[in-house]
Amino acid sequence: MTTPDLTRASDFMWRGARLLERYRFAHLFLGGPREPVLAALRAFQNADGGFGNAIEPDLRCPDSQPVPTWNALEIMDEAGVFEPALARQVCDYLETITTDEGGVPFVLPSSRAYPHAPWWETVDDPPASLLPTAGLAGFLHKHGIEHPWLTRATDYCWRKIEALGETTPYEMRMVLPFLDSAPDRDRAEAAFARVGPKVFEQQLVTLEVDSDVVDAHLPLDYAPHPGAMARRLFSDAVIEAHLDALAAGQADDGGWTFSFPEWNPMTTLEWRAFSTIGALKTLRAYGRV
Repeated sequence: MTTPDLTRASDFMWRGARLLERYRFAHLFLGGPREPVLAALRAFQNADGGFGNAIEPDLRCPDSQPVPTWNALEIMDEAGVFEPALARQVCDYLETITTDEGGVPFVLPSSRAYPHAPWWETVDDPPASLLPTAGLAGFLHKHGIEHPWLTRATDYCWRKIEALGETTPYEMRMVLPFLDSAPDRDRAEAAFARVGPKVFEQQLVTLEVDSDVVDAHLPLDYAPHPGAMARRLFSDAVIEAHLDALAAGQADDGGWTFSFPEWNPMTTLEWRAFSTIGALKTLRAYGRV
């Protein structure tokens, strides 16, 4: 199968997805309005302007956290409702958790008081991280948001990217979208020429379409649409093979699964809805939907 079955995907979403994902799916693939997406998204926002409340399924903390706030910007971008006032609220929140380095940590200690997957552990005073500072800054640049936090965070991102040595797939999946949207295009191109090859040099990508690697990061994870800078890293043949595999990965129940470790049954269902939307977005971006 080289094209997905949208009817079966719809059935999967109606049966098991959260309200937010149902609204996202309806807007993206069924002609539904975008306003309900933003309305549902606001339920995850806190008074400080950040997002929490398990918008990121594996982090059940109600308090605002950096990565869940990035999740919110991603959904706003996806739905075409990148509301400037809300984005500035986010920046105001990010200023309150920014370290002296100029970036925000991966996770804050408030996560400890609530159920969370094991990879959400942190120290008492966590350092700044490109994951998710670069991802946050990338979305804000993409939509032309101006805020003092973004100026400082951008400086931090450039320093860290231009000195980047050993890295991880998740960090690279924040760095590359930042380079896609950074206003200084010459600097972005120079940085991409240096850091892009790390995907292969450090074996951060799984090229085999039938790999059983746990927590695999595939070419389409780095290049989810043809306009991404990371698309240049992969041949047409590799991309087409992975598009075929992605379309064929639709399960009998109509949804898609994910490659990273499962934590508990509830979050597995929530992540499968995320994965189903993500798979269909990528397939549509490459003309398969």
